[in-house]
Amino acid sequence: MLEDLNSYIQSNPDSRELKRAVAVQMFLKGFKHREIGESLGVSSGFISKWTQRYEQSGVSGLKLGYSGSNGYLAPEQRQDVIAWLKLKNYWNLTELQQHIEQEYEVVFNSKQSYYTLFEQAGISWKKTQKHNPKADPELVEKKTADSRLVGSASA
Repeated sequence: MLEDLNSYIQSNPDSRELKRAVAVQMFLKGFKHREIGESLGVSSGFISKWTQRYEQSGVSGLKLGYSGSNGYLAPEQRQDVIAWLKLKNYWNLTELQQHIEQEYEVVFNSKQSYYTLFEQAGISWKKTQKHNPKADPELVEKKTADSRLVGSASA
């Protein structure tokens, strides 16, 4: 039983899975909970939990239960969208949303997914503004008038 654990550790699993496996391995080799806890920075409860899971389910009991979700777009579809974005002269979030929905029948829950596509295509998605929102029209006028006075005095 220890052989499958050793080969699993050698297969270089996720660091969280590795810590579980090493804790179980040390326990099965006769190390005390205190020694394992000090070496790996884990609690006695951690060691008991993963040893019990290993005894019930073998190596598969040590694996992470969640492996992440699959993206809505397949990798080749994502590359197609990025290529499409790179061909365009003007980019618009709404247009990107419509394109993905029409071509791939996908609607992302979050706008961040669209922003990520823009970023991967090397495009800044930040909305530009024609006027500085912090500009004070009175102050701009005063500076313009002052610069005219300075310009006419030096002439």
